Amino acid sequence: MSNLNIQIHETAFVTSTFRSLNEDLSRDMYAQLWDNSRTAIWVEKYLDQVCSEEVSAHCLRNRFFLEEIERLKPEVLINFGSGFSMYPFLLNDDMIHIEIDKEEVVSYKQEMVKEFQKEGKLPERNIHFIGVDFSQDYVDALLEKLILLKGNKSSFVLIEGVLFFLSRKDTEKLFEFFFRLQEKGDYIGSASFQNELKSSKAFEKLFDFCNREMVKTEASDWQTIEDEFYKENTSYDLINHQDYFSLSKKHNNLIKLEKELILNENFYILKKIV
Repeated sequence: MSNLNIQIHETAFVTSTFRSLNEDLSRDMYAQLWDNSRTAIWVEKYLDQVCSEEVSAHCLRNRFFLEEIERLKPEVLINFGSGFSMYPFLLNDDMIHIEIDKEEVVSYKQEMVKEFQKEGKLPERNIHFIGVDFSQDYVDALLEKLILLKGNKSSFVLIEGVLFFLSRKDTEKLFEFFFRLQEKGDYIGSASFQNELKSSKAFEKLFDFCNREMVKTEASDWQTIEDEFYKENTSYDLINHQDYFSLSKKHNNLIKLEKELILNENFYILKKIV
């Protein structure tokens, strides 16, 4: 890298490092494969300057979606904005995995996964990597690829760590895409923040950190989504809704900070009903 500022795509490394710092909570024993010294510096700064509970928050997010996928038993997991998540290696080996992200992310991940497998650090899995430029007209070409890979198998679409960075128009476009892709009885797992986040001290710290260390933005550039977005979707039923606090209670995670200082993310499971 030509400068010390963190790049947008590098947040995938940061998220993986968070998951690796408490494997008992995240149930991810492979996240540590992505650890590196550069990311470690950013993680330390982030935890100090933004929110020290982000390790637990990311671990619980991973744990929630992992256990929901295990419970619902889809035949195909389609991960939009997959980053360096390790779900394929944490789930049964008979599942088909489709990992979708920016070309530079999936290319690097595919290369490293092959290397880790050669070294015996990762088991073999049925994974298809697809690089997509979401700023382009991706819908028809991507839909055709996914339908060929998925066939008539049941699917779980996962989108976590993504919607915060998208516009509402792009989000609605994605969910319409999911509707076209999926069959009745299929699932979506989604993570997003609610409007109240932007009035919190935690968001103020996050906003300042990102503007200082990443790119200049406005608060309006960060998308928040209320429950109604999910509840009012007439094609899907909302069947599970959790957040950092409910999952902390379930998994006996000790919350150390006041609510005002925590980036409380919400997690939703939707089931297609038409």
